[in-house]
Amino acid sequence: MTSPLFSTLRECALEIGAAVIEHRGRGYSGQRETQYHLDLAADDVALRILGGAGMRVVSEESGVTGSGELTAVVDPIDGSTNCDHGVPFFATSIAVMRGHELVAGLVLNQATGTFFEAEKGAGATRDGVAIRPSGRTAPGESIMAFSGLPPRHLGWAQYRALGAASLEICLVADGSLDVYGVAQKSTLNPWDYLAGLLILNEAGGVATDFLGEELITDEMVKRHPVFAATDELLTFMVAQGQI
Repeated sequence: MTSPLFSTLRECALEIGAAVIEHRGRGYSGQRETQYHLDLAADDVALRILGGAGMRVVSEESGVTGSGELTAVVDPIDGSTNCDHGVPFFATSIAVMRGHELVAGLVLNQATGTFFEAEKGAGATRDGVAIRPSGRTAPGESIMAFSGLPPRHLGWAQYRALGAASLEICLVADGSLDVYGVAQKSTLNPWDYLAGLLILNEAGGVATDFLGEELITDEMVKRHPVFAATDELLTFMVAQGQI
């Protein structure tokens, strides 16, 4: 992805990575439940760069800021607990919307430096190389990951709970995982999943909401999504009902 938009998104994600280093291990900020000092440092960068580029910003940490033709829906650090505690699985997730249309998405694995990117109609990449989901269709052969703890075994081959939704969706997009979804009344917000959703869709994967709600939104709402490598796995997951 070579457009000026992606240059801005990459700049933002890289500066966030540099900004949070000194704040890791400082714990909660005390300003909002489960918000870390590193979240505030990351959000400052996001607002400065994305807002400075003329975008309206919807952030997990600071809500809605500014105005513009494009809206950036951003989780400055997805997997804040992982980041603060030294677990090497956390990311910056930035989705860009034009009106009600999801047009671009970037997820940077801040622990490894790996970029996942997608532009609507242009496919999805990992560090510039095109990606595809696994193509797996059988639940019993699948590696499934969840936010929340499933109340029962769904017949998976293996199970994961990694703690950073945007990255886990990208791992479905590149074939590392086969399913990622919410469980036990867990929910995600748009900043958790929008960039990953576009990356997954452009890679050839599929997604829906367990309750049939619209996933593409810049509103500060809760959703119950599931993401899958194939239609067969998505159909299987939906048939389980809200897990």
